[in-house]
Amino acid sequence: MRSNTKPELTVAYWTIAGTFPGVEPEYGAFDFKERVEAVARAGFSGLGIWHADLDHILEHRTLSEMKQILDGNGIKYLEVEFLTDWFLDGELRKQSDARKKKLLAAAEGLQATQIKIGDFYQRECAMPQIIDAFAALCQEAAEHGTRVAFEPMAVSMINSLKDCMTMIEGSGATNGGIILDLWHVINLGISCEEVTRLPVKYLFGAEVDDGTFAMIDGQRKPIVNRKFCGEGEFDIRSFIEAVKKTGYKGPWGVEIFSKELVGLSLEELTTRAFNTAIAQF
Repeated sequence: MRSNTKPELTVAYWTIAGTFPGVEPEYGAFDFKERVEAVARAGFSGLGIWHADLDHILEHRTLSEMKQILDGNGIKYLEVEFLTDWFLDGELRKQSDARKKKLLAAAEGLQATQIKIGDFYQRECAMPQIIDAFAALCQEAAEHGTRVAFEPMAVSMINSLKDCMTMIEGSGATNGGIILDLWHVINLGISCEEVTRLPVKYLFGAEVDDGTFAMIDGQRKPIVNRKFCGEGEFDIRSFIEAVKKTGYKGPWGVEIFSKELVGLSLEELTTRAFNTAIAQF
């Protein structure tokens, strides 16, 4: 018998940033307090904060003030993102460590659920080094009272569920896991059957969104500009059922961004994102 209980939803940073990934400045177009209040009004239980956004907010508010705003609006879940190059050596690692320090301090001060990590540049790195780096990062995150969620993408240094499990299991960390974004799942060709086989203890989040397809290099691929759930061609409900089969009971993220959505009001972004996503359940 199907349960009628609606899940808790969280809203990813880019959904309500009022800007587009990769377009400077990457901090939110809306005031932090206004954003949190709009998120809560719409029905979300959590949200995400991007590293550039965090830097910008901290120019005007302390972590303590941010925490008061989050608590005052009943926010239960918080993600701080995004850490790259954490598995490398040299100058890139030095820059990554500086960002990591800020993200972990924020995670501790705001009692964040997790920090989100990955790779956007298909950096080449041997698996033993990736495993060791992931283990060290998880240990450091544990000292700050948070978890580490890796998001596989076509542009990341590892991008199959098999390799993700090799990294996570090899690390021996209990606070390290994976987050699955439907857009990337489709782009990587990960089947719902593969998703159902994921050990639930490593599944730290699932994100829904919608979109359309185009032929790219002879392959049918999702285009970058995303749509609100139910307004595109993705099989969202099959993904939801596959994730549920793992035994996942956590909140569901909503990550939608497109150049067409830049300029919409905060109220419209939050209410449409919530209402269209919750309808999928």
